[in-house]
Amino acid sequence: MQRAWSTPVWNAPTGVRALVTTRILPGHSQPPFDRFNLGSRCGDDPVAVAANRARLVDLLELPAAPRWLHQVHGIDVVADPGFDEPEADAATTRLPCHVLAVLTADCLPIVFAAGDGSEIAVGHAGWRGLCAGVVEATVAAMQTSGADLCVWLGPAAGPSLYEVDAQVRDAFITHSQRAAEAFAVTRPGHWHVDLYALARQRLEDAGVSLEHVSGGELCTISDPQRFYSHRRDRQTGRMATLAWISS
Repeated sequence: MQRAWSTPVWNAPTGVRALVTTRILPGHSQPPFDRFNLGSRCGDDPVAVAANRARLVDLLELPAAPRWLHQVHGIDVVADPGFDEPEADAATTRLPCHVLAVLTADCLPIVFAAGDGSEIAVGHAGWRGLCAGVVEATVAAMQTSGADLCVWLGPAAGPSLYEVDAQVRDAFITHSQRAAEAFAVTRPGHWHVDLYALARQRLEDAGVSLEHVSGGELCTISDPQRFYSHRRDRQTGRMATLAWISS
């Protein structure tokens, strides 16, 4: 199915798989969530969401059902999540066929993989979580050192369209003056923000080599055909970024 899901272009080790769903997969959600919304907390019909989630395994040939999280824009990381949707914004595993998942619609999904393919993680990094340290928390929770990780940055609100106010800019700059490089003024008191640049800064600070960081080219706001965007549409669905270690 052409362009129905997005596959990362990155130097992932053999055995590590990842993909991002899109709204054009054949699903059950009606407007404004059409068609393949996977988010259960965005206002969609729960029956439609359950039906979409049930189709994932067969439609995308997953090795198992995804382990969803109850995301709260925080920095908690859970190891080997079950099916009870623990409250967290990142997850890690070393178990084969344990499909990790995060949901996004402008926030930044991040996939981490050990260079030898023995461990993976996924993270949900909206501006609040990114600023609070979800990237650093995820790297710290992994048994693999930052220097031995490869990372992919998935579809998110792009730097030419994602406008924020002084509250957001000040929060990042309070953490690091270098963050100012990721902001471009648009009008008084407002800036475009480059989430990808901020994530790369945080990854580098956590010991990840930027040579091993890929992605950051897909803008959710500018691609209404494929991607949900809360900033663009306000009421909308969620894509899933999925990652697993093949058996």
